[in-house]
Amino acid sequence: MNEQSETIAMSESPAEGETRRSADSSERAYNTIRKLLVEFKLKPEERINEVQLSRSLGVSRTPIREALNRLASEGFVSLTPNRGFFVRSLSTEGLLDLYELRTIIECAAFRLMCQRAEDDQLERLRAYWTAIVEGYQDHPPDVILAEDEGFHLLIAELSGNPELVHQLSSINARIRFIRRIQIEHRTHDKAQVSSHSAIVEAAMNRDIERGVELLRNHIEMTVSATQQALKDALLKVFAPGDASSKTRRRRA
Repeated sequence: MNEQSETIAMSESPAEGETRRSADSSERAYNTIRKLLVEFKLKPEERINEVQLSRSLGVSRTPIREALNRLASEGFVSLTPNRGFFVRSLSTEGLLDLYELRTIIECAAFRLMCQRAEDDQLERLRAYWTAIVEGYQDHPPDVILAEDEGFHLLIAELSGNPELVHQLSSINARIRFIRRIQIEHRTHDKAQVSSHSAIVEAAMNRDIERGVELLRNHIEMTVSATQQALKDALLKVFAPGDASSKTRRRRA
């Protein structure tokens, strides 16, 4: 134990130490289960065995349950009363509706931003993109997803309408799992960089129609890439051998 750890251990009460250890276990469980999900080690629609996870991770079921609740709030898993947690289905059901709503919200946000934001506020958007664009394509998928969401949420924030931010955040939470799969495939990195740069330029020029058109095209491109990524993921997950095993599970 290093000096800093010893200091912490000496200064905290037993209850505080237990709380910290519980939080550490929960975070470790969250990171491990999330990795299993995004790598398809846990199959879509499969019931999650909390007891098995608890044993394999060497923790109690409490941090497992905390991690699963957190993953459920992020859309990675779903909770069915009296049955437990299930891995999210890889389905496009409702996906197009959500992206259609996202398009409406983001285009409205861009329009209002150009009309309401001060020059120094628009500069925030350019500064944000400038800070992350270098090496953007080499960033890990989780980082790219967070940066992309941050870019679009900043446009909503600069619109001056907090409700647009709230609604866009809600949509992001519902499509995040599927978007994570799409980003893993890196199907349109270069196009995304070019698109973001053009959107920033339109914002700085307060060119509403140009910016709205760019956003529509940008989101349509994302939808297309996501649909293809889902098809590829389904082929990967349910290869012939897996498909037969899934059939056996359903019959059991």
